[in-house]
Amino acid sequence: MNTTGKILTAFAVGAAAGAILGILFAPDKGSETRNKIGEQGKKFADSIKEKFNKTKEDLNDLKEEMKKATKETVNNIQEA
Repeated sequence: MNTTGKILTAFAVGAAAGAILGILFAPDKGSETRNKIGEQGKKFADSIKEKFNKTKEDLNDLKEEMKKATKETVNNIQEA
């Protein structure tokens, strides 16, 4: 994992921990707190899924670019 990825991961984990701690220390009923934690968990999971899908798309794009570059290189070698 590159440095940027590590920083973004650390930020996401820190934000999630901060949100959970903020909810836990808020003066709400237990049921309201559990609902808030559940909502935050769903938001966090959705965020992770979006980042995973974006990374997957980026890797697929890179794979296609590499295939194209490889084919072009092979064609150039064959023409020479």
